[in-house]
Formats: sequence, structure tokens, C-alpha cells
Amino acid sequence: MVAVAGMVLVAGLVLDGGNALAARSRAIGIAEEAARSACQQLDLAAYRAGGVLRLDPPAAEHAARTYLATAGATGTVTVTAENVTVTATLTTSPQLLDVIGIAPFPVTGTGAARPAAPD
Repeated sequence: MVAVAGMVLVAGLVLDGGNALAARSRAIGIAEEAARSACQQLDLAAYRAGGVLRLDPPAAEHAARTYLATAGATGTVTVTAENVTVTATLTTSPQLLDVIGIAPFPVTGTGAARPAAPD
């Protein structure tokens, strides 16, 4: 009986650990895409007036938060005129280890981007 419990525990660690790693990878991808989405929000007046490439911070933050919400994530967004950093948070639920009381837990991923000159 102890051997069976041990095998279930090991299987749970493998399965749920793999799912947690996959969720973290997904969180990183969401954060990177949110940051890239935010970097499309340029201060066009500054660019047209003097070729200064900088972000419109309120619009960039809104774009990143919209992307996070659409992807089903929460997180933080930090925007300056030159770059965006996004941390996405997802919740993953164990499939086997929940029977021993492991509750759903958050996983996070971070992405950053800088604006590039439009073509």
C-alpha cells in the first residue's frame, strides 16, 4: 500500500510539475506578447515632429493590460517612454497532487520590449 501511494506521489510530481512548467512557459509567452502589443503604442506626434521614438505610456499600459485580460491572465505592467515590462500571472491547478491538499497556485512569467521604428 505504501508503494502504491509512493508511486502515485511520484506520478503526481511528474504530471503536475510538468503542467506547472508548461503554465510558466505560457505565462512568459503572454507577458512577451503583451509587451510587444504595448510597444505598438507610439507617441506619433513626437515621432512626426522630430523622429523621436518613444511610447505613449497610458496607451501602452492600456494595450498591455487588455492583452493580459484577453489571454486570461493578470499581472503588472511598467511603462516608460523607452520600454515596457510585463509580468503575467496564471493560476494552475494540480491534477493528482490535489488529493493530498496541494491547492491551485500562481505561476508568473516576465517579458519586456522596446519600441522599434516603424517601417
